[in-house]
Amino acid sequence: MSEGPAQPQDAPPSVRGAAEFAAAIHWSVCSAIAAGARRILWVDNDFADWPLNDATLLDPLHDWLMQPQRRLQLLALSYELMPQRYARFVAWRRDRSHVVDMLAPPEDESIALPTLAVDDGRVSVRLFDRVHWRGRCSLDAPDASRIHEQFDALLQRSGPGFPVTQLGL
Repeated sequence: MSEGPAQPQDAPPSVRGAAEFAAAIHWSVCSAIAAGARRILWVDNDFADWPLNDATLLDPLHDWLMQPQRRLQLLALSYELMPQRYARFVAWRRDRSHVVDMLAPPEDESIALPTLAVDDGRVSVRLFDRVHWRGRCSLDAPDASRIHEQFDALLQRSGPGFPVTQLGL
């Protein structure tokens, strides 16, 4: 999906299309890792259009997650598309389930989740318009902090949303 991993930059990239969104997710991971982030949060309704099968995204995430006190958290309303669309990511996550949380908000809360990626420092990517793929990347610590404040309470109420293994009878 992507030509290669985005490198951390001084100026955040623009998001004006699906390919630029994928590149922005790569950029956010590389920038968060370079900045020494301990937590990365991804939020989306279903992650249908994320580059989750891309090895150039998963390889640096793997190396980062092997460091102490690192955590990747995903928050979605539904993970139904994951097994079919993102088989590589599902297999990759299986071995890292102790540091990769896939959460779902409580069923009694009717909410629409935004599309965003944020670390615990200053890196953030937000998609404002999914139809036209318009969004914003930022290296603004107060903005990243506001995003975390907005989602921390919801994350605390959320529970497991995608089991590591699927049991069948």
